[in-house]
Amino acid sequence: MTEDCVKLQSTLGYTFKDIELLSRALRHASTTTERSQSNERLEFLGDRVLGLTVAELLYDRFPEEDEGHLARRFAGLTSREGLARVADSIDLNAYIRKLEVDAEAEKRSHSSISADTLEAVFGAMYIDAGLEAPKAFIAKHWESLIGEDLSAPKDAKTGLQEWAQARSLGLPEYKIINREGPDHAPIFTIQVTVKGYAPDTAQGGSRRTAEQAAALKLLSILEITS
Repeated sequence: MTEDCVKLQSTLGYTFKDIELLSRALRHASTTTERSQSNERLEFLGDRVLGLTVAELLYDRFPEEDEGHLARRFAGLTSREGLARVADSIDLNAYIRKLEVDAEAEKRSHSSISADTLEAVFGAMYIDAGLEAPKAFIAKHWESLIGEDLSAPKDAKTGLQEWAQARSLGLPEYKIINREGPDHAPIFTIQVTVKGYAPDTAQGGSRRTAEQAAALKLLSILEITS
């Protein structure tokens, strides 16, 4: 076991029974020609672990809020931005195995890679010990994010629409680009487009939730870059 793995396990508050799971979770796809040997499958699983845990935290924390308000909170808390913030707080990037790239490319990809890797770590913890291990970490590190704004957040689709209309760009357009999973637990991938800007995508357990998540992601980018 490497010194880095020992240190990271201390940070995670969990010691793996199968350390190879943690090693794979830290292995970016750029380091192997066998995509199945990278952390992508664990990332897929960890995304669901995060979603379930955050949904339960919100359900318990805000008993008076309706599904729409909870969905808007959920979209922000499970976004790439939220994941990257937590990943940075534990310096996860220092442990990720990836190909070296130039400084500008590293700057562009940093948040995406660290967010995806953190989800992969959640997937690895889940396989190693079940839900309680990643749930404990998520509950601890997402508490501050949940507590940053206790008022119900603004509807992301409304916010994006107002942003676009204020600039005479017309209405945002939403399109289903993928639907997977069984009928009782589907996963929708939605693409949202605002005229003149690059589209963005997000996933959710319903079309409505995925549209809200996509709107929130794109609005966050547009407000920063425009």
